[in-house]
This record gives sequence, C-alpha cells and structure tokens, in this order.
Amino acid sequence: MKVDVEELSPVKKIIHVEIPEKDVGRQLDKAYKNLKGSIKLKGFRPGKVPLALLEKRFWKQVHAEVSSELIQDSYSKALGEAELKPVSEPTLDPSELAKGQPYRYSATIEVCQVVEELNLKGFELREKIHTVDEEEINTHLKMLQKRNAQLKSVDENRAVKDKDIVIIDYEGFKDGKPVEAAGKTENFQVEIGSGRILKDFEDQLIGMELDNTKEIQVRFPDDYYNNALAGLDVSFNVTLREVKEEILPELDDEFAKDLGEYQTLEELKEALKEDLERRYEAESKRRLREDIIDKLIEQSSFELPSALVERELSGMVRDAQGLMAQKGVPPDQSAQGVEELSEKYRPMAERKVREYLLLEKVIEQEEISLTDEALDEAYGEIAKTLNQPVDIIKQYYESAEEARETFKQKALEKQAIMFIIDKSDVEKIEADKDTA
Repeated sequence: MKVDVEELSPVKKIIHVEIPEKDVGRQLDKAYKNLKGSIKLKGFRPGKVPLALLEKRFWKQVHAEVSSELIQDSYSKALGEAELKPVSEPTLDPSELAKGQPYRYSATIEVCQVVEELNLKGFELREKIHTVDEEEINTHLKMLQKRNAQLKSVDENRAVKDKDIVIIDYEGFKDGKPVEAAGKTENFQVEIGSGRILKDFEDQLIGMELDNTKEIQVRFPDDYYNNALAGLDVSFNVTLREVKEEILPELDDEFAKDLGEYQTLEELKEALKEDLERRYEAESKRRLREDIIDKLIEQSSFELPSALVERELSGMVRDAQGLMAQKGVPPDQSAQGVEELSEKYRPMAERKVREYLLLEKVIEQEEISLTDEALDEAYGEIAKTLNQPVDIIKQYYESAEEARETFKQKALEKQAIMFIIDKSDVEKIEADKDTA
C-alpha cells in the first residue's frame, strides 16, 4: 500500500492511498465467490452461475462493496503509516474500482497542529481569597427560607401588589396583529418583582384584580435575548387568573430539622458557611486557572481544527437553549436563534479548544501522569459536591466509559495546572465583597 500526505494547512491534510492490484484482485475474487455461492438465477443450479455472467450483471454492486471494504481495511493502516491522528471524520473521495488496476482514494481530515514547547516557570499569579461573614450567611439563609416557602391562594378579591405570585393569560400584538414570538400563552406564573420578565410588564400588573383583562404596553430592549422581539413595541392583552402569596417558614431549629440534615439553626448556618467557603475557593481556583491559560495563550500561537471548535460550540449552544427553555422561551423561538447563539459563543468555544490543546502539551511536555492519589482526590471532590458516597461515584465512572475518560482527562488537566502553580509566584490577596 502506498500512502502520500498532502498538506492543505497546519491542521488540514489529504491522505492519498493506493492499494496494489493484487489486493484488489483478491478482494474481487472473494466477493464474486461469495456471490456465486448465494445467488439464485433461473436456469442455473446453486453455485453454478458462470463468473462472466455474474460480472456482467452484478459488477456495480460488487465494485461498490469491494471499494467500501478496501477503504475500511486500509484507512487505519494509512493513518498509522502517515503518523496522523485525526480529530474529524474523514471526507472520502473514492475512485472507480477497475479490475486489473490498483485502487486509489483520498481522505481529507483535520489534525491538531504541533504546539511548540512552553515556558512553564516563573509566572506571577494573584489568587483572590474571600472571607465569608455573618451577613452573607444570613442572606443565603433567607434565600433558603424563600425556596421552602408555601404558596397560598389569596382569598379576598384584592388588587395585585409587589411580591405577589400571579397566574396570567397573555397574547402580544403589534399594530393590531398577533406577534408570533409573543404568542398566546395560558397559565403563566410569575412573581412580581422577581425580574423573570420585563420590569415594565411586571409593574403594570400591580393593581390588577381577578378575572380582569388589561392592555399592557411594553418596549423590548434593543439587546433583548430573543432577537424576534428586540426593539419592538408590543401591546399585550393580559387576563389575571389567580393571585398567590408566599408564606415564609420561621427561621428556627424546626426549620433546620425540616431540611432533614440538621438539628439546630446554628448547624444549618455552619453548613451554609462551609458551602460558601467551598464555592468561593472553587471560584478562586477557576480564576487562577484562567490567568494561567491566558499566560499560556500569550506565548503560543497555532491554528485550531474547525471540527473541535464546532463540537465545543454545538454543546454551548445546546446549553444556552436549555437555559432559554427554563426561562419559558418556546423551543421554536430558541431554535431560530441558533445562528446568533453560535456567533456569540464561538470565541468562547475557540478559547476552550485552545485551552485543551495547551494543557495537553503541558501534560506531554512534563510527562504528567494520573496518580492514584490524584484520582482518589478527584473522586472525593465530586462526592462532596454531590453529597454522595465516594463508592457510588467510583461505581458510576467505572460503568460509563465515555464519562470515565472525560473525568480522567479533567483530573490530568488539574494536575497540569497544579504543576504550573507550584513553579509560579502566587500572591494571595483578599477579594472585596463586590468582586466576590
């Protein structure tokens, strides 16, 4: 087999493969032999159909099958000979197979450009530390109180006020015609003052009474996330169906016990403090990691394979659409915004791919391997975050191969970051409240 590589760019290659005539002939003979043993033609006993007749009637089918088999059998070997590791599926350009001739095809692939050796010592880094105070604990305690509030329908027929939870039907119009992106919606629940919808819309709900209908005029901001509504003046017909109010539980030992894990309110507050400290520490480490990646990017320039970028971008767009769905945006509207979302998140996807390739270089350059200690530590961190036993976490990753490989890669990347931190000058500074 003959293999030649044509370079279109540092990341795009064309592999030209030529399979010898003898190998082509052997595959053709095998294919016709199998066909002869299985085909049934009128006037011929099984297995006695002349080869010439088979070649005349079935050559297209046989040649297509043999071409496919030759490519499948040779592609991996060709990559090995060319010492290429593709990050994309090949775009194949097969030729016509002819008896008595070599078979040729080409495959266009993307690979990762070789990253030059990196300087990993002497980085000047700043790690921001935040101290959790009583005020912050109380703020999160109140959030927990609100999350466990009960909703009670308001019995008396009174006007809507701030903090009420209302159930409304609405439909949006522009110049008297329905606006598709603000289509007819029933039993929509929103808390006045929550910021879930436009403040101007919320403010005009205040004062409404049950079963009343009101016309609400709203102008959507020019930068509104739903492009179909951005900058529009829309008139909404709104009908108030129900008014509810929150009944907040008392913040006492009984409240803590009802959560199932604590005996006293002080225990709950201590747990909140530990959780906040853990989250601030994680955010501090994340920012430190971002600073390190910035410094690696500054000293290394290379082209990114579009396949890796598109793969990362696709995941980001799906996540964004999921968040839009949680905000009540209909699936057809979020689907219409894919192009805008792709444009918005592409720089982030490119950075993520660059980060991955740079850390891969660090791992390779410094011969960093995943130690049992580091793996156990990673299992422990996830177990603590999810509040699950370590054995359960291990069992999950041992049974899910793809998830396990991703998990190990993340653990390796963390070791690479720690290697750089150990070689750097790290100044710890107290973060102000606003920054935190």
